[in-house]
Amino acid sequence: MNDSTNISKKDPDEFDFLVKLAINLGAVEAKVIPANDIVVENRVLLKCTAGCPSYRKKLTCPPFVPTVEEFRKMLKEYRAALLVKFDAKIETDDEVGRSLLRHKFDESAPKKLKENAIKFLSDWDKEKHRINLAMLELEKTAFNQGYTFALGFRSGSCSLCKECNIREGICLHPSMSRYPEHAVGVNIKKTIENAGMTISFPFQKKPDPIVLLLID
Repeated sequence: MNDSTNISKKDPDEFDFLVKLAINLGAVEAKVIPANDIVVENRVLLKCTAGCPSYRKKLTCPPFVPTVEEFRKMLKEYRAALLVKFDAKIETDDEVGRSLLRHKFDESAPKKLKENAIKFLSDWDKEKHRINLAMLELEKTAFNQGYTFALGFRSGSCSLCKECNIREGICLHPSMSRYPEHAVGVNIKKTIENAGMTISFPFQKKPDPIVLLLID
């Protein structure tokens, strides 16, 4: 098992190449933290099981992913993590942002709010794809530098396919699909606050996408 408390003692600049690459890929901030500073909570999955339209609909979401307890055990084998904050290139009004899914799915929602929510979520899928390509590049770069267990997460639930191949239980894009952090119990809000970073949630005007890369 790796001692994640020793990342700075070994070489304080060890992961600078990933921080610099993240900025070059469009991040506005990137910070290395010990892996054991990642906050993992059982209750996070309540947000998946109660109200998320992706639950049981995507192979990268519960219940098809490692359980919270399984992920806790895996996380103990990692030494470091990179928190990467991006600047979203899309905006919507505050009222839509506070209740996106309700405005999209609730038939009683005002027509204009529903239209705005649907458009924003469609644009957000494209924006997430841009961010996720950056995370895959970070993962690949870490891997090629000898950190063979480097693993990036994704911003939000997977949107690579119009409909996930749940029936056969086989991902059609395994080289690109990744888990969202919350699917395995990561409380990203607490994690970034403990790291001295900021997030606006619920967001105003536009999201603050913050994504995680495990390194070892």
